[in-house]
Amino acid sequence: MHVKKYLLKCLHRLQKGPGYTYKELLVWYCDNTNTHGPKRIICEGPKKKAVWFLLTLLFTALVCWQWGIFIRTYLSWEVSVSLSVGFKTMDFPAVTICNASPFKYSKVKHLLKDLDELMEAVLERILAPELSHANATRTLNSSIWNHTPLVLIDERNPHHPMVLDLFGDNHNGLTNSSASEKICNAHGCKMAMRLCSLNGTQCTFRNFTSATQAVTEWYSLQATNIFAQVPQQELVEMSYPGEQMILACLFGAEPCNYRNFTSIFYPHYGNCYIFNWGMTEKALPSANPGTEFGLKLILDIGQEDYVPFLASTAGVRLMLHEQRSYPFIRDEGIYAMSGTETSIGVLVACLRSCFQDHMIRSCKCGHYLYPLPRGEKYCNNRDFPDWAHCYSDLQMSVAQRETCIGMCKESCNDTQYKMTISMADWPSEASEDWIFHVLSQERDQSTNITLSRKGIVKLNIYFQEFNYRTIEESAANNLVWLLSNLGGQFGFWMGGSVLCLIEFGEIIIDFVWITIIKLVALAKSLRQRRAQASYSGPPPTVAELVEAHTNFGFQPDTAPRSPNTGPYPSEQALPIPGTPPPNYDSLRLQPLDVIECDSEGDAI
Repeated sequence: MHVKKYLLKCLHRLQKGPGYTYKELLVWYCDNTNTHGPKRIICEGPKKKAVWFLLTLLFTALVCWQWGIFIRTYLSWEVSVSLSVGFKTMDFPAVTICNASPFKYSKVKHLLKDLDELMEAVLERILAPELSHANATRTLNSSIWNHTPLVLIDERNPHHPMVLDLFGDNHNGLTNSSASEKICNAHGCKMAMRLCSLNGTQCTFRNFTSATQAVTEWYSLQATNIFAQVPQQELVEMSYPGEQMILACLFGAEPCNYRNFTSIFYPHYGNCYIFNWGMTEKALPSANPGTEFGLKLILDIGQEDYVPFLASTAGVRLMLHEQRSYPFIRDEGIYAMSGTETSIGVLVACLRSCFQDHMIRSCKCGHYLYPLPRGEKYCNNRDFPDWAHCYSDLQMSVAQRETCIGMCKESCNDTQYKMTISMADWPSEASEDWIFHVLSQERDQSTNITLSRKGIVKLNIYFQEFNYRTIEESAANNLVWLLSNLGGQFGFWMGGSVLCLIEFGEIIIDFVWITIIKLVALAKSLRQRRAQASYSGPPPTVAELVEAHTNFGFQPDTAPRSPNTGPYPSEQALPIPGTPPPNYDSLRLQPLDVIECDSEGDAI
């Protein structure tokens, strides 16, 4: 019962509202607020009221302007950079080495037989078109060529470019293909790779400015299709094993061998070997700076067994990175002859994974050279005939590139190693003979096979000094900075605090409350006026209402009577009462929706 009464009082309070007008509410706020300025507006004379009113408006606008500047500065997410230099004993970094050639040609020759024959025919057609037409009787695997052919594009007439297939007729109405190719080659026409969709209705041409670049990219694309269909375990066996590649190893004063390296398979470089990766054991520290305390390697790259059209660079790909981090050696690594400094390690990893994700969604398969998620398949011509066309469109897509760049961010913590590389001939001419004989005997236990200079690389990896440099980025403007500046400006210009803002919010709520009540009252009055306008004349009296509601349902029916019969007893006139009922001109009606209040003291 008490709860019901309390709720009724609350409802009455909501219907009544604050009980003030706008003017009374403003006067009450100026008289009771803790903010300096509004009190002087209502307490001083007319001239001072005007002066204090203008000053209050001016400083309020100034505070709002300063607040806007601070909020915009906070939302710009500026950073501050601090640099510190120190000296300490450091862990030796993880070292990843790879051969520039991913596979031994003797192991993959049977897979690349048709492709190599086609590549030789392409080179003959480019270098000597007349002789290649005379020797056109050789049989080639047309399925590889017809899927993704190389073409010549004659753009001497920009309005009507002509496309010529190296092993077929022209596509745009030329009648003499060999003559046209001769003229085109003489004037240096562009070479391109034609990529078509599954049904052949949409074709794109990837142009190249150099024939060398064109045939290299074409061969790499075809080889990717071939290797994507081979199980990874077989690819590992076709690459360079660690016991043949790592001839000698020395870390500080301790000897090491290929068993101290962790083997991983990288599609671009085949088998790669990581020293001091720290995945299963503790990272090795470096005792002192200098060559004698670093890692020394002698490597055999086996250049005589390189794939001729796949690996045009000879050497060892090298990368220094943190322990337990994946080496993206294609993007961050260097060859033994040069050094560089990079700061895009994790960003490159994210971009590769993002591109592979877009390719799986668009082409329904993954590229062989990028990490493949579980449950997906590599792209190949047998299972996905139009994957090359889809891959080319995706690679040239600006929207895909911007999406990945916007999604990938720099890492919060990253360690970088700056490498300084010096080179010298090794071994010297005086010691070349005996060193290679000794290395050959150690590797194969035989002096019949002698290593040569073109296949040996010696690496010395060490710390020049133990100085380290730490670069830290932190937020220049945090939430504490924002709140302190907002409060400082408000307190300095208007002498206010957070409670003053709450008071201002309270009066805003009261203003809105009063406005809503006035609008509701106005709507009710308009509705009542429309209802009264539908009735014309004075309101009916009580007698008229009683007479209008008299029930005539039991009146007897009028039956035909003979003229001689007398009236029925019921038809006799009833006596009129001596005192008529009171005739009221109006009724005093009490609306049901009005709730009476006990007293003003009980109101909430």
